[in-house]
Amino acid sequence: MTDPAPALLLSDEVRDALADRRPVVALESTIIAHGLPRPRNLAVARELEELVRAGGAVPATIAVLDGIARIGLAEPELLRVAEDRALRKFGFRDLAPALASGASGATTVSGTAFLAARAGIRVFATGGLGGVHRGWTETMDESADLNLLSRTRITVVCAGVKSILDVPATLERLETLGITVLGYRTAEFPGFYLRTSGRPVDWTVQQAWEVAQLMLRQDQLGGLESALVVANPVSAEEQLDPLLHDRVLAEGLAAAERAGATGQAATPFLLAHLAEHTAGASLEANLAAVRGNVRLAAEIAADWAGPHR
Repeated sequence: MTDPAPALLLSDEVRDALADRRPVVALESTIIAHGLPRPRNLAVARELEELVRAGGAVPATIAVLDGIARIGLAEPELLRVAEDRALRKFGFRDLAPALASGASGATTVSGTAFLAARAGIRVFATGGLGGVHRGWTETMDESADLNLLSRTRITVVCAGVKSILDVPATLERLETLGITVLGYRTAEFPGFYLRTSGRPVDWTVQQAWEVAQLMLRQDQLGGLESALVVANPVSAEEQLDPLLHDRVLAEGLAAAERAGATGQAATPFLLAHLAEHTAGASLEANLAAVRGNVRLAAEIAADWAGPHR
């Protein structure tokens, strides 16, 4: 056997920042390749990286290209992720086969979190986590994100989980798996498109430096290498109208049942239904949440890289 190509390839900028202990924020690529219409996806990808830089951190957008996990993308690579319609979607379980076969794909939360942690990046910004699906008692359908985060020491800034999921069951699983959830300036778990899911969180912080302190205490305690979830709600001005959300979601769930859209088909069906029947307002709320998470992640990464260490 010949030696394979390196599994992880860090961009020069990311490598230098980590070596100098400067703040770095990991960004997923699935939102670029699969989550947004073209050509807006490329504009958003660039915008999110600029938001990280404006917060004093280095962006590390992550994807697998030609069998190499790339931590930090140059402009041609970012362009490829945005434009290549053949790009697959890779979670953690797909990474080894993808690297072995030379495949290319965008990374989900589980894939991004794992690769970021392996590269030495501690803070990751995304839109929403995967979770436990509705009807899970019959389908046993649960996102791989949850189990991966129970075994990966990384801080994930998100807007909760998408409201199409079973939010109470997801919170129960997070508790069972030992994943700490913080509400950022909120005592309620966000509802992704909405400021709140109506469910409480046990711990609330008001400032980014408090998150960095908690991360330090995690390391001092040792033990389980679990993640820290920072639940950051979308602003009241930018959230989806709650009455519109509830009506369209109920209609979407009924339509999914009629269409037999279950398992992996359910999520894209419901997200498309929400986007269409809210005239794109759900997509705008999604992007508002992601922008807020990226800004907060940059603050946390700056505090994490600061004097307290």
